[in-house]
Amino acid sequence: MSAFAADQPSAEPTDPFGSDRWPELRHAFFEGAQFTFDDRVKVSAPEVAEDPFDVVVSVDATALPEVEEVLVIADFNPFPQALRFTPGRASAALGFRLKLDGSTPVRAAARTSDGRWHLNGTRVQTTSGGCSLPASGSSHSDWQETLNQVSTRIRPTPDGGQRLRIEISHPMDTGLVQGIPIFHIDTLEIANGAGQRLMRIEPGPPVARDPIFTLDIPAGALGPGPIRISGRDNNGNLIQAEAAP
Repeated sequence: MSAFAADQPSAEPTDPFGSDRWPELRHAFFEGAQFTFDDRVKVSAPEVAEDPFDVVVSVDATALPEVEEVLVIADFNPFPQALRFTPGRASAALGFRLKLDGSTPVRAAARTSDGRWHLNGTRVQTTSGGCSLPASGSSHSDWQETLNQVSTRIRPTPDGGQRLRIEISHPMDTGLVQGIPIFHIDTLEIANGAGQRLMRIEPGPPVARDPIFTLDIPAGALGPGPIRISGRDNNGNLIQAEAAP
């Protein structure tokens, strides 16, 4: 997939996946914006996902300069926007897990400081129902007792930085199952001990139950003191935790 500028007057950019949803997605997310299909954005996911409720995805836009935000889209999900993240002092890369409602392209769009979007993706084959069929979610009897509890793990990376893994207890219900309202984490802020943003994550309903987020923090970005994790879900329940580097 080579880079192709959408603002070239001679041709409309062609979706490399040939997705029937692409015209709708282009209008919804990129209308009036400049964008390219760009190999420097890496999206990794299994070619065949056996469990549509728990599909491991990673996005890496670190090859681009000055990434200001990254949008993750699953074309054929009832909620195409799966997640958005804003890198601060952390690298422009994130690992997470999604629910998919069937086989679909999974795309990442990274916006750089010049306002241009850089898109790439991968196609995932899976069975239907990850978003619209009952899963464990709020049907677990203990979910209220553990709601928004956070566990973390920090490991050094070969380049002298740190890899932070955050797991949050939350049902992440899509609202598409009868009798179970939409209920998901809305925002998550990760900051260093000085209060400087490492990353802001805005998970959508397609993020899998008990979400796990993995991010890389370059050497020197942490500073003294613990990593601070804060956020809330769409019902206003707060998330508060600290992680010692």
